[in-house]
Amino acid sequence: MANETFLARLCEQAERYDEMVTYMKEVAKLGGELTVDERNLLSVAYKNVVGTRRASWRIISSIEQKEESKGSDKHVATIREYRHKIESELEKVCQDVLEVLDEALIPNAASGESKVFYHKMKGDYHRYLAEFASGEKRKVAATAAHEAYKSATDVAQGELTPTHPIRLGLALNFSVFYYEILNSPDRLRRTLIMQLLRDNLTLWTSSDNGEPEGAAAEAPKEEKAAEKETDGKADEPAPPAEQQ
Repeated sequence: MANETFLARLCEQAERYDEMVTYMKEVAKLGGELTVDERNLLSVAYKNVVGTRRASWRIISSIEQKEESKGSDKHVATIREYRHKIESELEKVCQDVLEVLDEALIPNAASGESKVFYHKMKGDYHRYLAEFASGEKRKVAATAAHEAYKSATDVAQGELTPTHPIRLGLALNFSVFYYEILNSPDRLRRTLIMQLLRDNLTLWTSSDNGEPEGAAAEAPKEEKAAEKETDGKADEPAPPAEQQ
């Protein structure tokens, strides 16, 4: 297991995230609860793999809309075919991580922190599926995302402090889900407040101790991946940035 973790770190440094996913999947499937470090490595790996494809999907979708407005049927058909290719890749990655969560990570989660982290992660990837799905598939993905976020919230309320970074990140992403997937504009204000609270907590703990303590120390690696994913490519149409 130590060798796979070391190789995953090498992959992260080389930005070879598909291989990083492969190594961390092996670690996850060995059984037992992952350490905080292993948990974050796995999360970073999947975030980068899915993040590049989400960004590609948004760009191609925007181009498709522009071409449709021009009435360029020939180009639209080609672009639409390529968008479907990206969607197939996205679905494959999301289903892969959801399988790892359901079969290995969630069943072996012992601490409240781990349970919240994995259920939140499950909600996130179902949300990513709902972003590009339509009809019944979108409804199924949205329902699964809501159930996962609700399960995470139930555990967080009983086992994590209100200012715990993972609990704040969960509240933020749950709000993003309501705003973007369920189209609930009234959640926007809460989303912005949660983002502000989370950012301020990071600043406060950093200024007090030189670096975040405890659970707050988990965030940097995953946030680093999130910055790469969202830098200049914030989720549309929602103004707030999700906690990655």
